[in-house]
Amino acid sequence: MAQGSDNNDTSYTNSPSPGNKQGSTDDVRKVMRREKNRIAAQKSRMRQTLKADNLHLESENLEKENAALRKEVKRLTEEAKYLSTVLSNHEPLCTGLSGASTYGAHHGAFHQHISVPHYPL
Repeated sequence: MAQGSDNNDTSYTNSPSPGNKQGSTDDVRKVMRREKNRIAAQKSRMRQTLKADNLHLESENLEKENAALRKEVKRLTEEAKYLSTVLSNHEPLCTGLSGASTYGAHHGAFHQHISVPHYPL
């Protein structure tokens, strides 16, 4: 065996060489890139969490608004049903009357005696 061909000789890897400096620079770049990517991923997860939180709040608000609107529709439906009944009961009294003065006189007198419940808005 030749003197310089010893397999355990690692002196060639410890000496500064242009290739070794390039590897060190690549390692630094790799670490920096990983750190930058870690921060970007963290920010992305934070934005995603905020977006999900906002959607949840918006969903809750829309559910409350929907419930309030359904309640209002129910109230208005009941009021329309009541007014339809009042009109149905009143129509027979108005049939056969002609002329504005006769209808007006009858109409005004009738409505002075009717009581209509107040529906809050």
